[in-house]
Amino acid sequence: MAWPTSFEPQIYRPLPEIERADAIVDRITKAIALGLLEVGQRLPPEAALSEMFGVGGATLREALGELRNQGVVETRRGRSGGTFVVNQPQTQADTIRDWFLSTSISEIRDIGDEHSAISAMTVRLACERAETHDFDRLRELARALVLATTPEERSPADSRFHIELAVSAQSPRLADAEIRLQNETVQQLWTPLDLAFDPESATAEHLEIVRAVSQDQPAKAQKLVIEHIRRSIFHLIDVKLTLGYAQSAHIGQ
Repeated sequence: MAWPTSFEPQIYRPLPEIERADAIVDRITKAIALGLLEVGQRLPPEAALSEMFGVGGATLREALGELRNQGVVETRRGRSGGTFVVNQPQTQADTIRDWFLSTSISEIRDIGDEHSAISAMTVRLACERAETHDFDRLRELARALVLATTPEERSPADSRFHIELAVSAQSPRLADAEIRLQNETVQQLWTPLDLAFDPESATAEHLEIVRAVSQDQPAKAQKLVIEHIRRSIFHLIDVKLTLGYAQSAHIGQ
């Protein structure tokens, strides 16, 4: 199901002068990976994209060509044509492994501290501001995680739930912060390098958070979301330690 394109301002905002086609590829690829753009969704027309990104037509066409080469979009002709998202970007295990090996435990813990602070306020505001239709959407997004079968599907399902929770709090700044935080760690969380993260447990926690928000229980919602993030951070630290031990053993051979 395609949700309303309320994330267009975050995805298609103008690029800094130093960024060009590669930056557009990176921006759109990350939006797909986070579930902000879904498979089957059509991108805005090229003229509109050029204006929103603040680039010329040639730069935009170069970026779209690279996205087509990567197999994540395709361009169709005709009255119902346009450029459509057709695949999730493939998770690069080597890139994720390098992130774990180069990121310290204190840095991972610090990400968790920031995420806990952002999410605690998010759920409190969601208790005050979320509307009835938000709860149905959040429940459906929560269940999408357990229905996903690959890391490329689980990452956007997980991140989209958290981002939509921030959207239901009706705070653009919190939503922007949530998008940034999800972009930092969601692929690392779901890429099964050595230790797999459990989608059933994560889904159950998501549903418990929605239940607390829908029942206007801010203290319980805050406790649940902080515990949920803490479990994710502990998993990231466990993966880092496991990979670090494996690398040390390999070097020592």
